[in-house]
Amino acid sequence: MSEEISPQSVDRPAAPSVPEPSGVDLARVALRAAKEQAKARGAAAAQKKQARRGGGLRSGARADGRDPMALGAAINRLITERGWETPAAVGGVMGRWPQIVGEDLAKHCVPVRFDDEPDARVLTVQCDSTAWATQLRLLAPTLVARLNEDLGHGTVRVIKVLGPGAPRRGYGPLRAPGSVGPGDTYG
Repeated sequence: MSEEISPQSVDRPAAPSVPEPSGVDLARVALRAAKEQAKARGAAAAQKKQARRGGGLRSGARADGRDPMALGAAINRLITERGWETPAAVGGVMGRWPQIVGEDLAKHCVPVRFDDEPDARVLTVQCDSTAWATQLRLLAPTLVARLNEDLGHGTVRVIKVLGPGAPRRGYGPLRAPGSVGPGDTYG
């Protein structure tokens, strides 16, 4: 016959009893805790004192990140840190538009906006007449190549050409029956 063994039936050796700390031991524990608290308070006070003096960092003979820098270098650093290289380059192109496309085209076509999303990269240009818009549409592939040569490959993928905007009418909708828009000159 088999006998079941239960946890209560197994004889375990008794765990050695830990002696209760006596008066001297209690005093040592209390002293150790007091020293640690005082050390922590002292470290906090030293940090406050250093913070009042300027954070404990002192200027030395070598250059570091706290030294003054030229305005151009500071702006370049800001552009790089924020990831604004492409928009800044395109903004420079918009400022040099007459040199890039030529004086004649620049008089009649103006860059309006640049969409810098990675899958789009569209430069939108507004022309003052439909004739110049057509001319720019024909020159668009050449212009995209010239812009990418200046800005880096793939910066501008498409040039979106807008014709002239319709004139503002302040006296209500005047339209012939069946007409679609303002006319050839404005669309």
